[in-house]
Amino acid sequence: MTEEIASQLEIIRRGTVDLISEAELTSKLTKKKVLNIKAGFDPTAPDLHLGHFVLLRKLKHFQDLGHSIHFLLGDFTGMIGDPTGKSETRKQLTKEEVLENSKTYQDQVFKILDSKKTKIVFNSEWCLPMKVEEVLGLTAKYTVARLLERDDFSKRYKSGNPISLVEFMYPLFQGYDSVVMESDVEIGGTDQKFNLLVGRELQRDYGKEAQCVITLPLLVGLDGEKKMSKSLGNYVGISESPIDMYGKLMSISDDLMWNYFELLTDVAMTQIESWKSGMKSGNIHPKIVKTEMALAIMDQLHPKEENRSAIDEWNRIHDPKNRSIPDDIQKVQVGPEYFAEKNPQLAFLLNKFEFTASVSEGRRLIKNGGIYVNDEKISDEAFSLEKGNEYTIRQGKKGKFIKLVT
Repeated sequence: MTEEIASQLEIIRRGTVDLISEAELTSKLTKKKVLNIKAGFDPTAPDLHLGHFVLLRKLKHFQDLGHSIHFLLGDFTGMIGDPTGKSETRKQLTKEEVLENSKTYQDQVFKILDSKKTKIVFNSEWCLPMKVEEVLGLTAKYTVARLLERDDFSKRYKSGNPISLVEFMYPLFQGYDSVVMESDVEIGGTDQKFNLLVGRELQRDYGKEAQCVITLPLLVGLDGEKKMSKSLGNYVGISESPIDMYGKLMSISDDLMWNYFELLTDVAMTQIESWKSGMKSGNIHPKIVKTEMALAIMDQLHPKEENRSAIDEWNRIHDPKNRSIPDDIQKVQVGPEYFAEKNPQLAFLLNKFEFTASVSEGRRLIKNGGIYVNDEKISDEAFSLEKGNEYTIRQGKKGKFIKLVT
């Protein structure tokens, strides 16, 4: 193994769970200077968060090493719906919904990847023209028994929950993408391992060289328990403003911080270990290290000067000796229609005016003491607003504000 290949493997290994197999990848790197790297995204939702950033960063690693990135937007498979981790049949999206989400994806992806060196491909290019006999030939290469080895399919089958035939087709079409694209490496989350291995097997069945498979861990969300998800409200969006991003990142636990360092930054592991030791001995304050983590993430997504200004502003707002409200706070007039039947609940209005992702997230924040009204913490999930008042709402440590005028 040459020193160059050893150096590449060290970068590639960082943060990975599976590398199937390192020997094969070494062989590919030896034979070919430029590898075709595949990563597929089904544009089922328009917004990307730091959970997606884990995978995008690994693509960036390969891109910086000189390899060819093929960013696959599954506009065809997206209409089927990935059944991974689902306990019931997933709602199929329309072609229009998928295409609209695809546009938003591309805008966000190129915050990380070099648009001039990234090839965007759509699997409808080869899946839609397939003839019936070609689809039947694809299905003949895999058995129902093999598909039922998938954990989510197996659980649904045993519990009597229906599995549609179109869901069985999903991993086959995803694998067929690898055949057509002749990918050398496919990257995905650990929950995608079965699908990625299907692609590896189908390549062999079609007489191609099998791709290597790299899986990455699912990023734990801000709550420190469940995987990052917009629906759970424990996420940091890739396109969020620097001040919101910083506030959210500062809210994570000290223990979770090390996982974020490894998966979301390129900070040397030796430096991370040094900070760990410093915190353990009490020689360095956790806030200093966490700020370094936040900046290492934010500087990949926003201009450095904006990030530092955002941190100064956040610290000014959260100075306990001089807590202040930002000058550009959003001010919303709550119209009389909201009081037609009864006083509206705060959780409902926060979602209505896009302060929270959902009503349930608003209720959860209130219940956990994360919402302040006129600088007083509230805990009543049913807290309602009355007419003729002005309410300044602050979201906990994040310093996110909104003013509601009734």
